[in-house]
Amino acid sequence: MKAEDLKYVVQERYGEIAKQSKIQNETSCCGVGGCCTVDYTIFSENYNKEKGYNPDADLGLGCGIPTQFATIKEGDSVLDLGSGAGNDCFVARAIVGEKGKITGIDFTDAMLEKARRNVEKLGFTNVEFVKGDIEEMPFGDNQFDVIVSNCVLNLVPDKQNAFSEIYRVLKPKGHFCVSDVVIKGELPEKLQKDAEMYAGCVSGAIEMDKYMGIIREQGFHNIEIHKQKEIELPVDILKNYLTDTEILKFKNKEIGIFSITISAEKIKM
Repeated sequence: MKAEDLKYVVQERYGEIAKQSKIQNETSCCGVGGCCTVDYTIFSENYNKEKGYNPDADLGLGCGIPTQFATIKEGDSVLDLGSGAGNDCFVARAIVGEKGKITGIDFTDAMLEKARRNVEKLGFTNVEFVKGDIEEMPFGDNQFDVIVSNCVLNLVPDKQNAFSEIYRVLKPKGHFCVSDVVIKGELPEKLQKDAEMYAGCVSGAIEMDKYMGIIREQGFHNIEIHKQKEIELPVDILKNYLTDTEILKFKNKEIGIFSITISAEKIKM
């Protein structure tokens, strides 16, 4: 699928997701499609104890809680990539306080409308939601102290371009912390497709070493993986595509599909 076609599919899918409840999203394929066998909660984390959490902004679509490891400080300027209904933005806002600034970027109109309604109800004046493409962000250079993202970058066609843009808009000595989906080892394409139908939103995920290589290539330093969570696929799915030896490697976490939370710094004066 061409990059522009993929972006259109993502926009359409998440436009539908925005119209549904968290419960509906967690019991359907990547939020839509009525795939009742999908268990999206394999990825999602419980935000209930996070300061600033707003249930109206939680669509159950994340694969981590990046704000837990993002070392956000009071007064910081924070950007959330693929901000959806604003879940991570409102958690980040509770950390930066009145003196900080939170910006969410998303290219799905329905998500932006939902996020803006949420911020209006909360009465926050230092949270805004901007329409834009992560591969070509509508921001100047060196604007943000911290960038976060939650289960979004795996859906971006050109990850090199995305991380290049992250580097550009971060301030010198700024950093990012993102939760995302990656693959370890070589997995058959058909197995990845079945995993998509079982766990949701695996599409677009790349090999973890390649993912980290892209981050290094853009000039980031101090790359750290804070958390890994394996997607445990049923053996009856694995047996369709893997040998007994490969299944053992899958069980030993040598190969497989993982959600990770990873951070890195922009060190440039």
